[in-house]
Amino acid sequence: MEMDWIWGLLGGLMIGGAGALYLLGNGRIMGVSGIAGGLIDGSSRSARAEGLAFLAGLIALPALLHLSGAIPVATHITSNIALIIAGGLLVGLGTRIGNGCTSGHGVCGISRLSPRGIVATLIYIAAGAVVVVALRSLVGGL
Repeated sequence: MEMDWIWGLLGGLMIGGAGALYLLGNGRIMGVSGIAGGLIDGSSRSARAEGLAFLAGLIALPALLHLSGAIPVATHITSNIALIIAGGLLVGLGTRIGNGCTSGHGVCGISRLSPRGIVATLIYIAAGAVVVVALRSLVGGL
């Protein structure tokens, strides 16, 4: 029996716990795009060290777990670097236009029963599904 669902469950518990801890400790929503955006545009000068530490942990922990061999990582990502960069830029643009990302709207917004978070999550999940179907139908996937 495949045990991949356990990794998803553990990851979800860790993200939910981190979101709750961040809210309790700072009184703010743990939205990664907001934290990163504030560092990039300079709007979070007072919380710069906190934001940098948060993003460093966000990058470092999965890297350390992977390097230690504790978590087997199997991705199905394309090897087309231009496509990866374009996808990252489009996701970043979408999070700025939507005023949030999956951690802000999906994890923290839905858990607080925020109508804005629920609607935003439904919209980006539907948009993602449409893009996947379109790419698979039109170009056979990338």
